[in-house]
Amino acid sequence: MKIAGVPISFGRADKSPLARWFWTIDRPLLFMLLVLIGVGLIGVAAASPAGALRLSGGAIVVPPLHFLWRQLMWVAAGVPLMLAVSMLTKDSARRFALGGFAIFFLLLMLVPLIGAEKNGAVRWIQLPGFQMQPIEFLKPFFVVSTAWLFALKFEDRSLPVIPAGGLVLAAIVGLLVIQPDFGQAALVIAVWLVQAVLAGMPLLLLGLAILAALGGLVVAYQFEPHIRNRIDGYLHGEGDTYQVDRALDCFRSGGLYGAGPGEGTAKFHLPEAHTDYIFSVIGEEFGAIACFALALLYLAIVLRVLLQLLDEDDPFTLIAATGLVAQFGGQALINMSVNLALAPSKGMTLPLVSHGGSSFLATAIAMGLLLALTRRNRHLKASPYLQPGAAHA
Repeated sequence: MKIAGVPISFGRADKSPLARWFWTIDRPLLFMLLVLIGVGLIGVAAASPAGALRLSGGAIVVPPLHFLWRQLMWVAAGVPLMLAVSMLTKDSARRFALGGFAIFFLLLMLVPLIGAEKNGAVRWIQLPGFQMQPIEFLKPFFVVSTAWLFALKFEDRSLPVIPAGGLVLAAIVGLLVIQPDFGQAALVIAVWLVQAVLAGMPLLLLGLAILAALGGLVVAYQFEPHIRNRIDGYLHGEGDTYQVDRALDCFRSGGLYGAGPGEGTAKFHLPEAHTDYIFSVIGEEFGAIACFALALLYLAIVLRVLLQLLDEDDPFTLIAATGLVAQFGGQALINMSVNLALAPSKGMTLPLVSHGGSSFLATAIAMGLLLALTRRNRHLKASPYLQPGAAHA
């Protein structure tokens, strides 16, 4: 094969970095991620006219496909980024994550001071032509950094890695509560608990952690009107249920087979059609069967990673990859549940499908790290936790 007149070989005997990457990457997983990105472009194209109409006002007229063109820009940047990260060795991926964690944790701390307000919350830092949400980037870096910390326990059982990780988690959750962003806080806590269990967290400590999280939810319900209104709206149909009601209207309008591409009308009454509620737009224009197929695609990605990890003997890889795919699948589950009125409304995008710069680029980094960690490469450096003489769990 030739690219730009240059011969490119992907034979198994070829030891070039590109050929070695090609033969060691999880190609079925990569293919499913690329399919998901393609589905996202179709979904954004369907939702873009509704989003553009809501953004237009007065002298400002936004073209109907404004958000599609922007999403194409994010895809053009995000896919090469994902592929570049996927070429990292495990050691390089760990160092990359630790550096990224330090940078974006600092930016998360700066959000209350220099952040931009949107819909009553301060979660973004305004950059020229772009709003960046630090927690979106921090999540995958935190997952991999936590895995590195927890994996140290397999080298020295006396290290208090779980309490130390809990302190870092508490700091992040505290910063998210200030914004406020309880949805992201809940997701970060849930993924951390999954990783802690894999690292050998005692059941008693796990139970106490779950009770503490539930206690925090009760306190938030009592003292945070925003949370109380969302929960009451979900449980009793009280308060502001406009968003969820309009999302369900989209599903009713689409039925099993959908109204057809570009034929949806209920989407024009749906807030955030191109971001948080894009799943509802897909339901209206392509039908419930298409939504079910999309949910199966997310499930297939999660199961593919978990099955690949069944014979994984590196603690760092096991904890990091499980955390990354739990974050990915958990966020998709939360978004789809909110769209279907199965969970209280919260601002959380559908990974690789919703429009958004921070969300797409951060997820691209997360999936790049996942692809890097699940590569089957005998040339990659072996885990330091499995060298002769190292302690085993």
